[in-house]
Amino acid sequence: MEHVKHIRNFSIIAHIDHGKSTLADRLLDLTGSLSDREKKEQFLDDMELEKERGITIKARSVTITHVYNGEKYQLNLIDTPGHVDFSYEVSRALTSCEGALLVVDATQGVEAQTLANVYMAIESNLEIIPVINKIDLPSADIDKTREEIEDVIGIDAENALLVSAKTGEGVDKLLDRIVTDIPAPLYDPQEKTRALVFDSWFDPYLGVRMLTRVFNGSIKHGEMIYLMQSKAAYEVLDISRYTPFLKKVNEVQTGEVAVLSAGIKTIHEVKIGETITLDQNRAVNPLPGFKPMKQMVFCGIFPVETSKYEELKKAIEKLALNDSSFSFDPETSSALGFGFRCGFLGMLHLEIIKERLEREFELELITTAPSVSYKVVTLSGDELFVQNPDKLPKTQFIDNIQEPFVRASIFTHAAYIGGLVKLCLEKRGKQTNMIYHSTDRVTLEYVIPLGEIVYDFYDKLKSISKGFASLDYEFTDYRRSDLVKMDILINGDPVDALSVIVHKEKAYYIGRALVQKMRKVIPRQMYDVAIQAAIGSRVLSRETVKAYRKDVTAKCYGGDVSRKRKLLEKQKEGKKRMKQLGNVEIPQEAFLAVLDTAEDG
Repeated sequence: MEHVKHIRNFSIIAHIDHGKSTLADRLLDLTGSLSDREKKEQFLDDMELEKERGITIKARSVTITHVYNGEKYQLNLIDTPGHVDFSYEVSRALTSCEGALLVVDATQGVEAQTLANVYMAIESNLEIIPVINKIDLPSADIDKTREEIEDVIGIDAENALLVSAKTGEGVDKLLDRIVTDIPAPLYDPQEKTRALVFDSWFDPYLGVRMLTRVFNGSIKHGEMIYLMQSKAAYEVLDISRYTPFLKKVNEVQTGEVAVLSAGIKTIHEVKIGETITLDQNRAVNPLPGFKPMKQMVFCGIFPVETSKYEELKKAIEKLALNDSSFSFDPETSSALGFGFRCGFLGMLHLEIIKERLEREFELELITTAPSVSYKVVTLSGDELFVQNPDKLPKTQFIDNIQEPFVRASIFTHAAYIGGLVKLCLEKRGKQTNMIYHSTDRVTLEYVIPLGEIVYDFYDKLKSISKGFASLDYEFTDYRRSDLVKMDILINGDPVDALSVIVHKEKAYYIGRALVQKMRKVIPRQMYDVAIQAAIGSRVLSRETVKAYRKDVTAKCYGGDVSRKRKLLEKQKEGKKRMKQLGNVEIPQEAFLAVLDTAEDG
């Protein structure tokens, strides 16, 4: 196992926009992994959406070679996302590494997601190398950033590397430090072959491809492997390594990272965190996997044209093959027809899935208001998890409703504390802590209902703090709350897709804002259209879309007033009959209005 000494597995952790993907580009450049023709910005972010938004969505791995003191070292870089919605991708990547580069922007300092990810790395017992990036910028404050790393994170930053990923300054020293500071993979020569799957995706030609880190033993082409969670055996058809393009190899050994294909037909047969062992010589204990991901935000996705349901179904199934963190179940709505109730990790994840469905599959979609999963305890003592407000049992059967709470850490400049505290109070948050890291850097800690965060909390946070504040949150538990289901009635009929679960105190304000918005978007008919927000049989607010009115008395001039009255009565009867038979077309904007009320309410 001599080769293990020359392997280093590491990942780069940082807050969004601190230069993670650019640093990965420089490492590829300096190790000669790419020719000039192949070079392009953010090389590892190869999804169109990643390029456009400038964020990393999927964790990626790449193997590069570095020569240090005349010896060749194999460095396996596992690139991770920085956004809070994709933190599960980070946790998976970290279990496959022995070290991590902690990249901090010299102009921004330590931010919320830096903290969340570095604590994950510390929990995984990784060797952490602090790297201060963007030193070429005029606003870079290196001493202050060093101080912040020491005070806020508690890591010695005396020997922090100073680099500029953009210009390449200091990156060669970084490569040497990876070799000297990050330990070689540990292994037990007595242990049988065990490898951990930390990502998987679907390939139309080879089936499921598994990004794997081998902890003990080796896996060769053509061998039979056994998946310990799925309890199934498969033959290895292909072993490849990203260097950075996929390159076939015959064998993957202890400490190495590679992509395995074994003709597995659906992604559901491979759970992330799965342990692979050899079928002929099975290991007894699986490797510790990851905490399963919990979908936090749910919403209905429906095609604009009902005939496109089958197309949507195929598109969602294909997308789910490459994203195991996204769930979907068929559902029907009297207003929108057939569609799916989908579960996401957060609002950014929802946005990205919706955008991918519209782009890659050319679909036109309507999404209902996002909601979270509520725990409903019935009078008979049963516990139900309700993701769709329409599926909430009738009030007389409910003992109590509990909603998910999260622990939110807001990292901000001291100047914006007032506005942010007011925002958190509006969102029913309770402050648990307030830590001053320096005279102008503060962490606010709140326990806050997740349902209040999913709408527009992040946008408001950014606008109050002029883009400075950053947010990280993690689920804590379910707590009892005074929640009610609010229906929107159009001419007395509830529209199921517009129902929302709201806190009793806020119900009147949200109801009023909603019906006012709806009045603007529902087109006028030949009869009055009443829009009401109601809780059970109690109407909170009402607006009316006035009817078109033809002047039927125009031809009557002079004579008895009863002639005019007769014509008006006749018109009134006609409108009444129309109202009984008429069907109000609800435009797509009306469903989007539900999302906007949070801002006005």
